[in-house]
Amino acid sequence: MSIPLIIAEKPDQGAKLAAPFPHKKRKGYIEIAPNQTFPQGAYLTWAVGHLCELVPPEEYDAKWKRWSLNTLPILPESFQYKVKRDKWNQFKMIKDLLKRSEITEVIMAGDAEREGEAIIRIILKQCHNRKPTKRLWISSLTEKAVINGFQNLLNEQDTRSIYFEAMSRACADWMIGMNASRVYTLLLQGKGIRDVFSTGRVQTPTLALIVKREKEIEDFKSEPFWEVKAVFQIDNNRYEGKWHHEQETRIMEQRKAIAIAQFCEGKRARIEDIEKERKEFQPPFLFNLSSLQATANKLFKYSPKKTLDIAQRLYVKGIISYPRSDSSFVTKEEALAFPEILNKINKIEQYQDYFPLPVPSILNNKRFVNEKKVTDHYAIIPTEQVTNPLSLDKDEQQIYDLIIRRLIAAHYEKSIFDYTTIHTIVDERAKFISKGKQMIQEGWRKIIHYSEEKKEADEQALPILEKDETGIVKKITIKDGKTQPPKRYTEGQLITLMKTAGKFIEDAEMQSILRKTEGLGTEATRAGIITVLKDRKYIEVTKNLVYPTKKGILLIDSIGESILSSPEMTAKWEQRLHEIGEGKASPNVFLEQAKKLSVKLINDAKTAESNWKFTSELLEELSHLTVKNKGKERSKTKLGKCKKCEGSIIEKGNFYGCTNYQKTNCDFTVSKKILGKTISQKNISKLLKDGKTDLIKGFKKGEKTFDGFLEWNPEKQSIQFLAKSYSNEIL
Repeated sequence: MSIPLIIAEKPDQGAKLAAPFPHKKRKGYIEIAPNQTFPQGAYLTWAVGHLCELVPPEEYDAKWKRWSLNTLPILPESFQYKVKRDKWNQFKMIKDLLKRSEITEVIMAGDAEREGEAIIRIILKQCHNRKPTKRLWISSLTEKAVINGFQNLLNEQDTRSIYFEAMSRACADWMIGMNASRVYTLLLQGKGIRDVFSTGRVQTPTLALIVKREKEIEDFKSEPFWEVKAVFQIDNNRYEGKWHHEQETRIMEQRKAIAIAQFCEGKRARIEDIEKERKEFQPPFLFNLSSLQATANKLFKYSPKKTLDIAQRLYVKGIISYPRSDSSFVTKEEALAFPEILNKINKIEQYQDYFPLPVPSILNNKRFVNEKKVTDHYAIIPTEQVTNPLSLDKDEQQIYDLIIRRLIAAHYEKSIFDYTTIHTIVDERAKFISKGKQMIQEGWRKIIHYSEEKKEADEQALPILEKDETGIVKKITIKDGKTQPPKRYTEGQLITLMKTAGKFIEDAEMQSILRKTEGLGTEATRAGIITVLKDRKYIEVTKNLVYPTKKGILLIDSIGESILSSPEMTAKWEQRLHEIGEGKASPNVFLEQAKKLSVKLINDAKTAESNWKFTSELLEELSHLTVKNKGKERSKTKLGKCKKCEGSIIEKGNFYGCTNYQKTNCDFTVSKKILGKTISQKNISKLLKDGKTDLIKGFKKGEKTFDGFLEWNPEKQSIQFLAKSYSNEIL
């Protein structure tokens, strides 16, 4: 008797792989009855994600358990894995099934990518498996795809290189993270900051980009400007124009703006020139994971992790293809299935108005169908198992609808606009510009209603006019404004930023390398990196905008010019890892280079320490940060008794609040940042004890900077702000 053992990555994935065949559920595995694909049947079991993990430093050498500069660097000669304690039962199930005499072959059925490859192979290695192995490689979990995949299994050696790539990545990242995290934590503790500062090859350059933007905002000096706007009357036609000099409409001196307005008032106006340009916009590409995450964040404010989780649920249901794809293209094989998929979509009421399709087939359209641009997986598309979105929960509806609409839009014509620019001259001296656009062909925008182009604020519906027509300035106005700092990133923009991080590297060769790889992180890991930055209190997300915390800024300031915070290191690593995945580079050579880099990063940190200069206020604030010790979080510092109840006031993210909130709904809160000034724990303690803070310097309101106090008002049961220039304001 010859029976294969199939090992899936997760239980729900395992259930989908068994679904096309007659089967019985057992405890910890599924028994598949004999069928055409498995003539003698099969057993199917699963991992529960990562069953195994790299062992901690102290299991290589006891001296590495204690955090000390004297024991760095931590560089194991070889890397070892162990089974996670909470996953032992499932590991034992797999091991016991492998021992059965009737099992003659193993089919690795993890996700068809590097991580899925590593998860199953590491389990087999821990089980000391010697039985022949094959690989299931599929991009969707429909019954058709599953059966076809099992009938066309890959040989084990076909995917061995991507396992080496995954292992090289994991071990090198472990070394960099372990050594750099310890050295920066220990050196900062020497400055009185008792917290753990985690670093990583991807998370630290990502954090550095966020901090860089925050400093650009802080350093930005807003300047006033003025714009002169005119309403022109030419015969029966009216339109607006804005004064400009060589396309610049902003005037940096008010007196100049007033002079221009006075000169133009009531004067003769002539149309000096009319420019027309027709622009064509192709339908958007099919989704890869990054573009899906960015779009869902823009439209629904979903975090990248939430979008990935939803897409994963849709994938397991069998209604979309593999979600962790970095490609926006499909092969001809997938394109041949589009007519069947679209025919099913046509039967869903909410999409019927979009049919018949203007473009019946995109089989030969290389914008969407390009085998050379398909990597491990093709674009995220609906499968032939089309489902009415209304049968899904709301979150799933929205993501599934986006994916369906992208596929329909690919079968529509381009969108065409005419852009018109009118140049008007007043009294043959003052020049004005007017812009407008007109839709000539709606095309794919009928299906995708949100605009992906930046909307021009001054665009208007312009009348039909001719060059050299004349009229008068009917009305003249001056509008004032202020130059604005760069905007903070949204979570969706952060995903795109990580993918395109190469533009922050000056070296052209490194830029090219990072573009050819995947930027910072991979499609599968970017959402997780952002979550890690949140969990480690390096960033906060408020109203979908990403802010670095004091802790995050401190770490990046401490790292300084070290390569640890630069995308350049990732560029070099990703190139070499990619070569390992293609079987063109040695994993052992790569790990030796990672060891040398770990030593360099330690030395860089020690050298940089002598230049660290932190303000006493920052050190005081950060000295209270939560410290994690042996996996247990120490209780947060109690700053004093609540003014409204018997609870205690503690720090809660970006505000201070009462510990009795859950019990009694006590609503005592104080924002950590008031009028641009961070309120320290020391001042909150003084407020709670004495009813008033020390004098706090540096509040800002508009262009004014001033000093003030926070004071408790017992009559109004609230905190009031006291400043010389302002009347008391209740916070």
